[in-house]
Amino acid sequence: MTVTTTEPAPLQPDASRPVTGFWESYGRAWIRTPGSALYLLAVFVLAMLSISVLAPLFWTSVGLLVILIGLPLGVLTLLIARGFGVADRYLLLLTGLPEIPEPEWNRDTTDSTGFWRTLTRPIRNAHYWLYLVHGMIVNPIISTISFALTTVWLSIGLGGLTYWFWGLFLPRGWNDDGSGGEWGNYVADYLPWLFGGWSNWAVEVTLYLIAGILFTATMPWVLGGLARGHHAVARGMLGRWSSDDLAAEVRAEAAARGAAVHAEDVALRRLERDIHDGPQQRLVRLQMDLAALERRAESGDADAAAELAREARGHAKAALDELRALSSGVAPPLLQDRGLAAALDALATTSPLSVQAEIDPAIDRAVSQEVARTVYFVLAELMTNAVKHSGATAATVRASLRRGASGAPTHLDVWVVDNGRGGAVITSGHGLEGLRERLAGLRGLLVVTSPVGGPTSVGAHIPLAVAS
Repeated sequence: MTVTTTEPAPLQPDASRPVTGFWESYGRAWIRTPGSALYLLAVFVLAMLSISVLAPLFWTSVGLLVILIGLPLGVLTLLIARGFGVADRYLLLLTGLPEIPEPEWNRDTTDSTGFWRTLTRPIRNAHYWLYLVHGMIVNPIISTISFALTTVWLSIGLGGLTYWFWGLFLPRGWNDDGSGGEWGNYVADYLPWLFGGWSNWAVEVTLYLIAGILFTATMPWVLGGLARGHHAVARGMLGRWSSDDLAAEVRAEAAARGAAVHAEDVALRRLERDIHDGPQQRLVRLQMDLAALERRAESGDADAAAELAREARGHAKAALDELRALSSGVAPPLLQDRGLAAALDALATTSPLSVQAEIDPAIDRAVSQEVARTVYFVLAELMTNAVKHSGATAATVRASLRRGASGAPTHLDVWVVDNGRGGAVITSGHGLEGLRERLAGLRGLLVVTSPVGGPTSVGAHIPLAVAS
């Protein structure tokens, strides 16, 4: 397959800058109010649907446990509860509040994949049970309360502001003098000092308008507070725990360790094969030439001995060149003596292609020896591929550091871009797959963009905080 990617985007500035002033804060709250209102109405429907589905399924599964049918039914209930919880988390995005991170659904660190272990995996994960409690008990309760308050605030706020219009179409009793209304008459009689001489209709419109203004003015705070309450509950019950990060880290470390071991095994086998097919054969030929040279020298045939000596010297030189080429893919002396930046620059200089090198000299202080060896090997392999397979005439090598918000380097990014024919793919058992496994041993990532016709861009991204 061909993996397409782009260079990592620069860090974006924090959009949550401090709010200054009451009106700015109030304006921002109003911007979030429509989304909060839509969420509070939609989550009530979701909560009613979840309790009507989850409660019958769960209690049925409990009742059928004695005949084992309840076990898969219980697992199905937990999976459905997860679906309702995920839907609630996505609905919360309407409120403009921070996104709730996904929990770690598979916290198994073992490689066991048996039927029963796979079937009971949701039962052994506390997140599934919290999602069930949230969908079957907690969310219906708080959604009912928030739905009632939301309905009251929306109906009184919006209805009070527009009562002067739609109130005309309501059936009402009319007095002889043409003034309409019923309860407005009682209010005018109870507060003659305030509404003396007012018509019943005017009293009603005024009181509705005052209520509408009060409820509309407080709507951002009330609906925003209800949305934040839902968000707090969801963050605690549907969100990610710190132990999830530890479980993910353990699993990633185990995967990286396995990838590193496999990559080293493949590299050693390849090195063994290359030595057997190259220098070893030439050294065997050299040994045979030296034996023949010895016989020629004893027989006094100087010309034949000289010819054999020249051939032996040629085989010795070829074997030496091949050994140097093989050793350059392991750990060249320049890398040990002068650092990664100098080694990458030398690799670009000695390439038969026209190479433009853009190497950040600060990488020597940021990367460990383990990272430096892997990066050098990966870059050497990519340059060799560009020469052998791409038909390229020029390439660009770029190595730079990506820094975090504190200014400390977090990733090392290495790119090789050539003007070859393209079409490079990551195929199992081939070179790019081996490079990806090597990088996986450092928790790194290999990305390839290589459309047919070129150009080809291959990048390696290694997290320095983990790797070093």
